Amino acid sequence: MKFQWSLLMALLFAVIVAIFAVMNVDTVPVNYAFGTAEWPLILVILGSALLGALISGSVAIFRSFVLQRKVNQLEKELAEKEGLLATKQNEIAAYEKSSSIQEDAILTDENTTI
Repeated sequence: MKFQWSLLMALLFAVIVAIFAVMNVDTVPVNYAFGTAEWPLILVILGSALLGALISGSVAIFRSFVLQRKVNQLEKELAEKEGLLATKQNEIAAYEKSSSIQEDAILTDENTTI
């Protein structure tokens, strides 16, 4: 559902930008670091919107990649700790079993001496 709302908002934003761009068709000077050119304002607006979308999408993908690596690392760490916990629980169970056997042996020895 969240994806559908995001897609709807993106589509609405794209329509607003397109309407705004179509209303501005005059040519404007665009200053570059190495010169100036005359471009239609519609291309400047659409190009800027596209470039902004590409940059923000790239940042989002990079952040998602970093977070996914962190999740994988934490899942691996969790699996190791669960394995260690299972080992310790087995050791505790074995210790409790051996101590109960020893107590039974002591009680049996006391009953036979009485």
